[in-house]
Amino acid sequence: MFIKKLHINIITFFCVSILNVSCSDITTKDEIDMKVEQLVKMMTLEEKVGQMTQVDHRYLEKKSDIKKYFLGSLLSGGGSVPDTNNVRSWVRMYNEYQSFALETRLKIPIIYGIDAVHGHNNVLNATIFPHNIGLGCSNDEDLVRRISAATAREVQATGLDWTFAPCVAVAQDERWGRTYESFSEDPDIVTRLGNASIQGYQGSSLDQPNTILACAKHYVGDGNTIYGTGMHGKIDRGDVLLDEKELRSKYIKPFKEAIDNNVGSIMVSYNSWQSKKLHGHKYLIDEVLKKELKFNGFVVSDWAAIDEIDKNYKKSIIQAVNAGIDMVMVPGQFIESANSYIDFIELLKESIQDGSIKMDRIDDAVSRILNIKYSMGLFEKPLKKFNKVNDLGSDKNRAIARESVKKSVVLLKNNNILPIRKNTRNILVAGEHADNIGYQCGGWSIWWQGGSGKITKGTSILDGIKSHTGKNINLSYSKSGDVDKNTDLIIVAIGEKPYAEMNGDRESLELSEDDIELVNKLSKSGKPIVMILISGRPMILEPILDKCDAILAAWLPGSEGAGISDVLFGDYSPTAKLSFTWPKNMKQIPINFGDTNYDPLYRFGHGLTFKD
Repeated sequence: MFIKKLHINIITFFCVSILNVSCSDITTKDEIDMKVEQLVKMMTLEEKVGQMTQVDHRYLEKKSDIKKYFLGSLLSGGGSVPDTNNVRSWVRMYNEYQSFALETRLKIPIIYGIDAVHGHNNVLNATIFPHNIGLGCSNDEDLVRRISAATAREVQATGLDWTFAPCVAVAQDERWGRTYESFSEDPDIVTRLGNASIQGYQGSSLDQPNTILACAKHYVGDGNTIYGTGMHGKIDRGDVLLDEKELRSKYIKPFKEAIDNNVGSIMVSYNSWQSKKLHGHKYLIDEVLKKELKFNGFVVSDWAAIDEIDKNYKKSIIQAVNAGIDMVMVPGQFIESANSYIDFIELLKESIQDGSIKMDRIDDAVSRILNIKYSMGLFEKPLKKFNKVNDLGSDKNRAIARESVKKSVVLLKNNNILPIRKNTRNILVAGEHADNIGYQCGGWSIWWQGGSGKITKGTSILDGIKSHTGKNINLSYSKSGDVDKNTDLIIVAIGEKPYAEMNGDRESLELSEDDIELVNKLSKSGKPIVMILISGRPMILEPILDKCDAILAAWLPGSEGAGISDVLFGDYSPTAKLSFTWPKNMKQIPINFGDTNYDPLYRFGHGLTFKD
């Protein structure tokens, strides 16, 4: 018995040594495939199941569980940060967790994912770029590519490997709380900018410096769920009732192109298609995505999403894995009713042992995950250094962010009031959105649902205006809109307060009563008004439309609010065009270009310049 064990250990040591040779020697797909095949043959059932398990680091019962359960992946959800939220602490945390993985028998490294969806937005003082809705209005592929490349550098600076982005949803109903994560209501814009984003994150090769793994999400149809079919009777996680032809032409299209652009991972959507949950949809995942579209990366579930397939958790696991999900974001027992990763691991093992899930399905899933890890060079360099920490929030990246803001701002209306004239002497800035970095960043900014105030390093809209006003301009700020008789021009910033998925679902997109009251108060002064709207979607402007001389849709511009003032003062003439139709009233919603009786307030593609 002793000799047999010694023999096995010698073989294991020899094989692991061979498999962990420098990834610089791995030059072809065939060589990676061979190494993956050899490694999978060596793995025990427990090691395979571990590779398929992803846990939010906050919910690890013990850090050593990474080693005990052979965990293949960790993540940080919104607000999931180290004890000290700074760049060096992120690197130290990553290396500590990775060290546990490297203590396992086969030394398979973890891959660490995060929702870096508009910059490395979980990390304090990172550069936060405009959300996708604004970038869709820029319709600038090169800009989006550079933004994603800058984000990849900042993610790499913290040691992490993988972003759950880009979102390639084609949003159709503005009441959806994730509308701002969509580039456009038009699948062509979504497809082109989604591809540009993938190219920025992944570069030409995953093992290049400063690249990270991208994740196209959410497969599929999340942008066209029917209001009233989602959680709490709203729209998020709802049902898509389209026929297959339209599902393919509008919603599968961006994923097909993403696969052609070598995206390495795809995340499945919470929603249903024709009342069947996507996370258990074998036809759409296995047959269409993997076999027909030839997706060779790995498929990951969304946050605890498989739980919604069936009330019986084991049945949910069986259906999800058999449908083609390769890695399951458990992610941990974050609420009392949630299933823990330990539950998941035990039930997945049990399902394999009783024949409910075949071993070849498990081997396929594990092979896909390991293939990406090899391609990224994780086996060669599993631990990270501190040599990139200065990339986080760098001046170079903030300059790209400021550029992206001014290229995203849509000039909806202008009664010859913009750009601000050189002889303007007294400017009043009003509204709480004018000096609130949290509001202008929106959701997925430091915390999942976003926050208020100086949540991170950045420049507010007011800061940007101040930087453009010299000695000849008297600038004042009144959150409540108190107007001095000498005021020549009023700039007021209003809009939505931050939200993310679920919490952002709205029955009405009317402006708040406070915002309407503020504009009405300012209007009584008789002074010209420039209104800046901070929002994650088009809002109903009817009550204040005639009271504003100029209106800018600034969306959720992120940390560099000075880009808005570049437009206000004429340093940059607006070029952005609406990537979403702007409704007149709630009766028109949902409204999209090509609808019968299409009569919006502002058409898809609308956007003034200073020449208009």
